[in-house]
Amino acid sequence: MKVATLIFNPIGENTYVLWDDSNECAIIDCGASTPAEQATLDNFIAEHQLKPVVAVNTHGHFDHVLGVNHLKRCYNIPFACSTKDQYLLDSAAAAGNVYGIPTSDMPSIDIDLATTVEVYFGHTTLRVIPTPGHTPGGVTLLNAEEQVAFTGDTLFRESIGRTDLEGGDYPTLMRSILGALLPLGDAMKIFPGHAESSTIGHESMYNPFVVEALQEQINYKN
Repeated sequence: MKVATLIFNPIGENTYVLWDDSNECAIIDCGASTPAEQATLDNFIAEHQLKPVVAVNTHGHFDHVLGVNHLKRCYNIPFACSTKDQYLLDSAAAAGNVYGIPTSDMPSIDIDLATTVEVYFGHTTLRVIPTPGHTPGGVTLLNAEEQVAFTGDTLFRESIGRTDLEGGDYPTLMRSILGALLPLGDAMKIFPGHAESSTIGHESMYNPFVVEALQEQINYKN
């Protein structure tokens, strides 16, 4: 499996294009917010002769969804996201206004990741791991064979997702990280929704939120 990172919109959101030797591809968290950014994504797809088959989101915050309707229209593909985050899609225009970012109509959810355990493209499987806390419907998308996980805004390099926004909850987020992500193993590479990639091992040692929770032996697994 190959992974390309395209950084879009004023919030610097990571959009990931994943493909394998079938040339089918999945687009994770498509945040392409303008015609120019959407053209950049389309050109990448065309240059690599890829066939998009699904747009899948780790959560429903507007900066991760801005380009999904473009994908649905241009490639006639389904949108996979947890319906637990439907309220975020419904309030996307108001959220975008706070940041001065215009939002168009948000996409309808075709595949509910609240009830779906795997997403497929080509010969590749992405396992859906519920990781709420940043949002109620937050998920991590795992490819165990390649040892990569797309953590959205749950876990960043040396940081974590915000929990002060509507639907966020710090204890829930830490339970997701300590209970669902750290057990993936130190070698697991993580691709977050913003900023640089990392590994679970690095975060276990250098992420101050994770280190504090581990040192204090807070039981976030219950």
